[in-house]
Amino acid sequence: MSSPTRTVLVTGSAKRLGREIALALAHAGWQVAVHYRDSVEDARRTSRECAEISGNSSTFRANLGNETAVRNLVPKVVAHFGHLDAVVNSASTFEHDDVSSFGFAAMEKHMRSNAGAAILLAQALHSHVQERRGGGDAAARGAVVNLLDQKLWNQNPDFFSYTLSKAALEAATTMLALALAPTLRVVGVAPGLTLTSTLLTDAQFQERHKMALLERSSTPEDVAATVRFALDNRSITGTTLLVDGGQHLMRFERDFSLM
Repeated sequence: MSSPTRTVLVTGSAKRLGREIALALAHAGWQVAVHYRDSVEDARRTSRECAEISGNSSTFRANLGNETAVRNLVPKVVAHFGHLDAVVNSASTFEHDDVSSFGFAAMEKHMRSNAGAAILLAQALHSHVQERRGGGDAAARGAVVNLLDQKLWNQNPDFFSYTLSKAALEAATTMLALALAPTLRVVGVAPGLTLTSTLLTDAQFQERHKMALLERSSTPEDVAATVRFALDNRSITGTTLLVDGGQHLMRFERDFSLM
């Protein structure tokens, strides 16, 4: 009997980097559960394109700042596909604050969606895979990939709460790898400047993208390929792969968007 097609949940995959990761994994043969919060039409488009590539995809809505919604997400994916093999935590809250504007509300908002949700999803995937193993699928294993940020290795005080939440997620990557082995592997992927935003003009983005040892930072394709590698390589856990053209080895006094 052939093994079932692997299924992956990619959070925040309606658009931008999460979408690129979802499409890359569909090309690699994964069934993709496309998570979104508000971008309904974008999520449907991503899911439709993934289904055209790999044969099966569906959308799942959840506010990652809401604990009940996060706890219900993996069971919904499992109910639809029958099983889940991996989670890619790509969704991220990214709002500006600094040490002068920092407050508990901003910190909690970032911590909930960027760190807490990823931990709960890893916990839920672990429970699901353990159930499969107890049900006779002794070979069942799972993997979690957490999207981090080269800022953690090249810190500046901008986006204070966001950076704190990603630092917490980086620490959780190690702790989860220890706690959930051998059933789950947990790997971090840390991009550099990858996509532009409303804070940058196209010219500014192109200029700052080249500010790396390799004279180019990461592209969406680079990051998606690294996520795929992390999911496929069964010897990697508890570490982070930096995909940034060497930006983490340089010194930036400000965030790219505020230079």
